[in-house]
Amino acid sequence: MPDRTYILKGGSGLDEDGQPLNRRFNAARLADRTVDELLGICKGMISDGVITDGEADFLVRWIEQQRAVIAEWPVKTLAERIARMMEDQKIEEQERQELFELLSEISGSRSPQDVAKNLSTVLPLTKPAPDIVFQDRAFCFTGKFFYGTRAACQQVVIARGGLIHKNPILDTRYLVIGTLGSTDWLHSTHGRKIGYAMELNRKGSPLALVCEEHWTKYL
Repeated sequence: MPDRTYILKGGSGLDEDGQPLNRRFNAARLADRTVDELLGICKGMISDGVITDGEADFLVRWIEQQRAVIAEWPVKTLAERIARMMEDQKIEEQERQELFELLSEISGSRSPQDVAKNLSTVLPLTKPAPDIVFQDRAFCFTGKFFYGTRAACQQVVIARGGLIHKNPILDTRYLVIGTLGSTDWLHSTHGRKIGYAMELNRKGSPLALVCEEHWTKYL
């Protein structure tokens, strides 16, 4: 029987070193591995119950070196938040506690990516998500935020000409829902704001429910 030559149509998808040729696949795999490493760092930092200035500074520098994921939500927002805390080269006691709680949330049972992915299926967000306009528009915030404390979120809106409402009313344009802890919104305190916002929608209010990830894209 003569020798036969078999040609694999479409290729194996691997280069000469056996690595995937699909760049998107490689990028996604690298991002997942880097986020896993980030979760390990977070767990290590909170293991002794305190975050030191040196640990926070290390985390900022480590994130900045991870070019593959630095632009990904919510890693970019996390890096910016810690960098703001470190602007004066030290972390105040209140900031230290905020950072500890943030890292505790991140290193819990869900990864930051999982939290963000699940958000759209758990929360009654406005679809399609509207453009965010700050000038003369009223914002209400509920939940916990990667960006910072609720006061920090409110301040960045005011700085851009926006208004703040403590609770959603007919004139409120956006209810921004924090990512952290949002998956259990129905049974939480901030869930009451979401429920009331939905009731306003049913009455014809233009109030939009948007997630933190969408809001930060316009900052």
